[in-house]
Amino acid sequence: MTLTPQLLSGSVEDLRTGARPVLVLGPSLGTSVAVLWQGALAHLQESFTLIGWDLPGHGDAEPFTESFEISDLADALEELVAELADNHGLPADLPVYAAGVSIAGTVSLTLALRGNTRFTRLAALCTAAKIGDPQMWNERAELVAQAGTPTMVEGSAQRWFAPGFMARQLEVVTGLLRCLQHTDRYSYAAACRALGRYDLTAELAGVARPLLVISGAEDPVCPPSAVQDFAAAPHTQTAVLDGVAHQAPAEAPEATARLLKEFLND
Repeated sequence: MTLTPQLLSGSVEDLRTGARPVLVLGPSLGTSVAVLWQGALAHLQESFTLIGWDLPGHGDAEPFTESFEISDLADALEELVAELADNHGLPADLPVYAAGVSIAGTVSLTLALRGNTRFTRLAALCTAAKIGDPQMWNERAELVAQAGTPTMVEGSAQRWFAPGFMARQLEVVTGLLRCLQHTDRYSYAAACRALGRYDLTAELAGVARPLLVISGAEDPVCPPSAVQDFAAAPHTQTAVLDGVAHQAPAEAPEATARLLKEFLND
């Protein structure tokens, strides 16, 4: 599996010179990283060179319909950074951070367990050490593989956003739901099955890198109670955003960016 980097802010020259630390941003299931993080970029770009990545079959990424695990995404993200170093001369001592939402948050959690990862600090947003149960994910995978991602739009609109957000920010909601509607059905199904097999609940004591876990107070998918175990994990901080459900960078871009900058610049 290969992930293609997207330069969301800054320049290739910034990578070569190490003008700013690199922050690699990841999307939630069914969204494009550029759309999900669009509102937060203005609050992050002065502090970081921002690189994004999309899940297979999401945004402009090529479909990948074979079975994969969350650890495969983590491996691919490590390879993405290694290629940036090889192709653009990324300085070896330049801090490289990662922040991901939902499924990309599970990638951050997986990387935080690796003592030798290139990522020096990691943030996981609107996610948990285990999300849902295998049966639910397998049933969703079967439905989407047969009927397509438009079947997920109505339910996702209810799960993704806190009450009242749709009325206030209809353009943001529409942009994210459009991403979902155009996601490759088989790639989405493969990601669902990967989430069904994902479970780090027995491994939290092994967190080896500084980690920030951000929850949305209104998140029905990964509520703050789902990450209580992280409070006792080593090297880990937790935070809760009021009035936010499952898409923190879109729902509260400034507050999300503030938490990230405080943690990553610590």
